[in-house]
Amino acid sequence: MNIIGPDLLVFGVDDVDACRQFASDYGLTASGEHRFVALDGTGIEIRSKHDDALPAAMETGTMLRKTVYGVADQDTVDAIATELEKDRDVTRFDDGSIESKDDHGFVLGFQVTVRQVLDMPAETINAPGAPAQRGVNQIAVSKEDSPKPRTLSHVVYFVPDAPKQEAFYRDRLGFVTTDRFTHVGPFMRPAGTQDHHTVFFIQTPPHMKGIEHFTFHMGGPTDVVTAGTNMVNKGYQSFWGPGRHIFGSNWFWYFKSPFGCNMEFDADMDLHDEQWAAREAMPGADNSQVFLLQYREKWAPMGPPPPKAGA
Repeated sequence: MNIIGPDLLVFGVDDVDACRQFASDYGLTASGEHRFVALDGTGIEIRSKHDDALPAAMETGTMLRKTVYGVADQDTVDAIATELEKDRDVTRFDDGSIESKDDHGFVLGFQVTVRQVLDMPAETINAPGAPAQRGVNQIAVSKEDSPKPRTLSHVVYFVPDAPKQEAFYRDRLGFVTTDRFTHVGPFMRPAGTQDHHTVFFIQTPPHMKGIEHFTFHMGGPTDVVTAGTNMVNKGYQSFWGPGRHIFGSNWFWYFKSPFGCNMEFDADMDLHDEQWAAREAMPGADNSQVFLLQYREKWAPMGPPPPKAGA
């Protein structure tokens, strides 16, 4: 199954205006009435939870209604439909896309990918002993920088039976387990990408079933920290980060969001192929991040941050 990765996450939310504002502040661009997209066209769809166009809500009330995966071609969509029709309903749409459910009831869509090929530089560094990546008199940062998300990276689900979910995505959809947290769940990638993971399953009690977080790839760690700082300055609550994970090596910064889950910025994820042997580790701080930073107000060596207005 030549599945590339998530093209679109569809939400039915309590507060449409708050979610639209969050998506805009995060750096996504409005595309039509309901969608906000990254630079390559992948993105999220925001609708009221009462919108009849949405798939039915899960019994747990999670706001994620559908995950749409992009695939290489129509033959792949048709092959997935044939596979899933062996034991479950599959809806076929006029545009060639399909819709079904996984073994835990999450609604899945599959379509020929909307991802546009990006031709953009990555963040560059100059390091002793290596050729300079930035030429003479080229500066790296500006106070006016406003980084944009480049592509939808991954989604993380709370599930009551992580081994069952792993088996479905492996055996029915061709995903590969890259790494694993013991007693928690697997990091998995589909055949059409080498990204460390596009999905991660976390074992939880049944009443928690739903989305835990989702994220978009940024251009580099400076983008992650700059975008995260912009979010803090706009009043959003930092949840975890900035820091750098061990599994995947990606830089991260998570924020609480009105989507009923966390939303992350990430950058610089490891790539893997069939030669990779999956690692396993116990969950916890020592195995989750190589370091974790903490945001504070700007300051300079001559003294503390200035008092807040009205203090």
